[in-house]
Parts: sequence; structure tokens; C-alpha cells
Amino acid sequence: MSDQKKSVADANGPVIPPMTEGEAPLTTKIRIIEDAEAEGDTLAAYDYWRAGSGRTQVPGIIKCFGARPDFLRQVVDFSNTIHFSEGRLTRRHKEMIASYVSYLNRCPY
Repeated sequence: MSDQKKSVADANGPVIPPMTEGEAPLTTKIRIIEDAEAEGDTLAAYDYWRAGSGRTQVPGIIKCFGARPDFLRQVVDFSNTIHFSEGRLTRRHKEMIASYVSYLNRCPY
């Protein structure tokens, strides 16, 4: 048996237990460029996101694209079109689904 925890499933799908006290958070292999170290095209892409979102702190899900600022702009535009527009599902419902999926994946950002 490996040291990794096995996921448990029920009738509704996988159930991921919450992290236990003392357990280290999951790390990512993606280099995250923090706001303070962003410069050049990456800083411009972060500012592009800030201008569109109205928020000042760039979230980790955006920072994970910081090494590819050209792609980051495309992701922001695509996300605004698909995730943050009204359609059959409201933005609120899309956010709830995204939050739950992130929880199941133990997404660190």
C-alpha cells in the first residue's frame, strides 16, 4: 500500500477527506509568479486581469499562467466569455461548481 491516501467514493461520486491537522498543503510544479515579482509582460497581463475584474490581488489560478503572459490574456478572455457570462447557468451556479471541483481536487489556488 502506498503512503498516499486513497480516495473514497460514494453514490454521489468521490469524497475527498479534508486535510488533517499537521498535513502539509499540496504543492504545485507550476512556477507561480507572485504580484511583487511580476514584471514586463507578466505584470502587464496581471494588470489586464485586474482591470477586467476590479480586484487588486491576483489569485493563484491566474498566477499559474504568469510564465506565459500571452496565454494568460487568452485564458482571461476565454474565462470571461465562458465562466462569467450569463447563460443556462447563472454566474453564481458556475462559481459554486468551480469551487466544489477545486475542493475535490484540493486545488491550492
